[in-house]
Amino acid sequence: MQAYEQSLDLMRRAATPPGFVASIQPTANYQRVWTRDGVITGLAALLTDDAALIATFRATLVTIFSHQHLTGFFPSNVDPATGRASYGGNCGRVDNVSWAVIGLLQYAALTNDAALAATYARPVERALGVLDAWEFNGRNLVYVPQSGDWADEYVQHGYVLYDQLLRVWALELAARHYRRPAWAEQAARIRAVLVRNYWNDPAADPATLYAPSLAHQLRQAPTGHWLMGFNPARVYAQFDLAANALALLLGLGTAVQAAAVVAQLGARLAARPGLLPAFDPAIAPPNPLMAELADNYAYTFRNHPHEFHNGGLWPVWNGWLAAALHQHAAPALATDVTARLATANRRHPTEPATWGFYENLHGQIQQPIGVPFCTWSAAGSVLAEAYGRGQRLVY
Repeated sequence: MQAYEQSLDLMRRAATPPGFVASIQPTANYQRVWTRDGVITGLAALLTDDAALIATFRATLVTIFSHQHLTGFFPSNVDPATGRASYGGNCGRVDNVSWAVIGLLQYAALTNDAALAATYARPVERALGVLDAWEFNGRNLVYVPQSGDWADEYVQHGYVLYDQLLRVWALELAARHYRRPAWAEQAARIRAVLVRNYWNDPAADPATLYAPSLAHQLRQAPTGHWLMGFNPARVYAQFDLAANALALLLGLGTAVQAAAVVAQLGARLAARPGLLPAFDPAIAPPNPLMAELADNYAYTFRNHPHEFHNGGLWPVWNGWLAAALHQHAAPALATDVTARLATANRRHPTEPATWGFYENLHGQIQQPIGVPFCTWSAAGSVLAEAYGRGQRLVY
């Protein structure tokens, strides 16, 4: 309970009139309202009985929808002091589009307040429309540019599973709320493409794959979990924690596949003392992806092996993992992850009495990295605890 109360306290301190800021630490852009961070924090708030936190989530949604680009995508962040929106640096963020729609419709469903969703019905339609446009080939998968989602200094680009799953969730919520069966049918088509192409099944007919190149690329790909993604040049071999947690939460695939993922997660947890890395294994020389990773940063290179996106431990995604494990009747594993999450969020290198809620931790030595007092790190703990009590978001 201490982790839960500490997490709520940080979320309350990060609540501002325009919405949740990413951190209470006065660092660079972190005191802005971010679409992704704000929505994830707001989803955690919806699973509490704190009316003020839920009201702050509503304010967050108003801020990000008020700054939606005319094309349909959403800001990376909004500066409350100036009202200026940033839509990304070298590249915008594909996942923000789905997170915004998910947040709005979860708010409507869990508060029984449909007024905001009615106000933003047309913006939701524009958002889903821009995702359609980003398919490029009209074949059900959004193409994500490098730096185009939460891991904005990592190597992934192409048909990244994490982004496809968020789109499915947004479509299904929108289909139900706005009574648009065509969106439900579209989500079902995307699900079928995901099941066929992101689970390496050597016995399946290669002629049914998304692209002919996958037939030979998959020969070297891992099995037993959902693949991180692929593009014309490669299938990514890293285990993507967020994607596999979302796949479990959204019920992707069969019960047999879900059981295989849970079993693999259990094995991965048994092999290490702390949280699971966001992407595993870490990229290091002589892996040729290291050269691609090395130049993808704005100000300071942060993706050394086992740090930041490159094998770092992110409390937020471990919170989603705990939620997914609770949903799939693996309470012992979920409770274990929740306890590890509390230990991670508690770490503070200079103030041991203060909960640090750092952005991420080193993948081997578990030392905090990045910015402290991150709101979505606290949200990870709240999601884990809430799912342990039987509370659920809408799927």
